[in-house]
Amino acid sequence: MNKIIGRKTEQEVLTKIVQAKEPAFITIYGRRRIGKTYLIKNFFRDKGLFFHLTGIQNSTTNVQLHNFTIEFSDLFLKGIEIPDPKDWFAAFQMLRKEIEKIPKTLKVIIFFDELPWLSSPRSSFLQALEHLWNRYLSELPNIILIVCGSAASWMIDNVLNNKAGLHGRVTREIRLLPFTLKETEEFLQEKGLSFPRKQILELYMCLGGVAKYLSYLEKGKSVAELIGELCFSYNAPLISEFHKLYNSLFHQHEEHVKIVKALAKSRSGLSYQELVSITKIPTGGALTAKINELRESGFITDVVSYGEKRKNIRYILIDEYSLFYLSWNDGVSALDLQSRGSEYWVKERNKQAWKIWMGHAFESLCLKHIESMKAMLGIAAVQTRASKWRYIAPKHSEESGAEIDLLIDRADDCVHLCEIKFHEEEFCITKDYAERLLRKRECFQRVSGCKKSIFITLITAFGTKHNAHYLSAVDQELTMDALFMK
Repeated sequence: MNKIIGRKTEQEVLTKIVQAKEPAFITIYGRRRIGKTYLIKNFFRDKGLFFHLTGIQNSTTNVQLHNFTIEFSDLFLKGIEIPDPKDWFAAFQMLRKEIEKIPKTLKVIIFFDELPWLSSPRSSFLQALEHLWNRYLSELPNIILIVCGSAASWMIDNVLNNKAGLHGRVTREIRLLPFTLKETEEFLQEKGLSFPRKQILELYMCLGGVAKYLSYLEKGKSVAELIGELCFSYNAPLISEFHKLYNSLFHQHEEHVKIVKALAKSRSGLSYQELVSITKIPTGGALTAKINELRESGFITDVVSYGEKRKNIRYILIDEYSLFYLSWNDGVSALDLQSRGSEYWVKERNKQAWKIWMGHAFESLCLKHIESMKAMLGIAAVQTRASKWRYIAPKHSEESGAEIDLLIDRADDCVHLCEIKFHEEEFCITKDYAERLLRKRECFQRVSGCKKSIFITLITAFGTKHNAHYLSAVDQELTMDALFMK
């Protein structure tokens, strides 16, 4: 499958770069197996001369240079054997001389993939790249230089925030995130897999929109069977993926895992101080850096409670695969996982623990698909701010507290108090539940002092029965179809 699924915004950016009559230096980053290489290779395959060099993990500079020689010879010398360059400065001199022979009417795309592996300590790769770009390539109107890496923090620190020769040189930054639900549906359809949205939702809750994970899926089986095979059967491809994932992305990844594990246990998220208390990671720059790295890589997000200052933020785990693994596989040996067999999950998902977990995962999905929900609500063009809100009543007080799953604060003086409920069938509001919703609105309005129009918005998977209790308490409702809008 060579068709590019989704990535419309990214393709629009790349198209403008190709059409421009000036050199471009692009940085693209995103977590492992998200589809960065696939996007670049398939977009640029017919756009000009394409030189592609991929770094080799844990390899010496000599090995990387030999790999460069092979790629260089294959593209420019018809595979003729030549000596390896002595260093990256010599390698890039070879590359530059060949590029200068190319007519300026033909685009030349130079793609350095897995840059952190190429630029190992003492390799001088970045210094040589700085010299190549600043002295030569930045003067050539037909050049498109692309550097790519999975370690988001490394790419940001060493390329985007470079204090040396690459400072300010990047002309475009692309942060590639997992597929949305809509893009996941398109990806599955392209593979010939036709699942109802209920099963796509379940699949996404377990694997997320990671292209590589989705590529493992096969025809002729239910989603429950496929998850069992991918995560619980003998030699299942995702049994050991969790630790490989974090190890490949982060230096001292054990502490990143501590943070993620703490967040996986808290549905409403954790504050900075709560993370310190639970993980025992000292406060200061180290913890802040790790939180930022997880956020830049798309594993966590932060939300501010409505009406509070930016410093009062809570961190929430939004990576579906991590949440699934930590909920069902963490602490279980690979041998025990494999002994369960693929049938294990078909049985396990019928238990109450799965239904409770689905509620947590569905709430996380809503946080990630707010733009889709806005489109369904007809407010796509309205500026909004998403947050949570909760009020804990004082001890010995007769009043009750309240917690809002998701709050969408609109610039046009409206607020949506979103109640998120996951049920595998149509949801039915009782009298008690309707009264609870109304008490939440009253509590929010009284405590927050909000003067805007307030809408109680119910978000469910399969809709809600429009009985008298629904009509008395709910202003709007969204179903899972709203999450598939964008």
